[in-house]
Amino acid sequence: MNHQKTFGVWMDTHHATVVGSENPGDENFAVLAHVEADALTANAERNANNQEQNIMAKFLKDIASHLTNATHIHVTGTGTAQEQFINYLADTAQFKNAKTEESTSTKMPDDKLVEYIAAKF
Repeated sequence: MNHQKTFGVWMDTHHATVVGSENPGDENFAVLAHVEADALTANAERNANNQEQNIMAKFLKDIASHLTNATHIHVTGTGTAQEQFINYLADTAQFKNAKTEESTSTKMPDDKLVEYIAAKF
């Protein structure tokens, strides 16, 4: 996979860990970032759904900001957050040509996640 920028993301609806190589073609993966979703604030019930959508949109955008020039992204985690993120990437011009894959995995320590993502590439 020379000259490709590959990344892995473990995520749920509240936390994401971004793994990748600093340079294209570099096979040494490392944790690049931990991203946390904002918490819901005490607000009127009628605004809760809108606030949740805004928080999720910001969370996905924050994760994507660490995937500069991505050509291949493997997304893993629990629940449906990965599917939402892959759909977000597909709808974002910057990532329309990036290849995305997904799998399901439980939370793991950073070093195990780096090994897991490296094995995917």
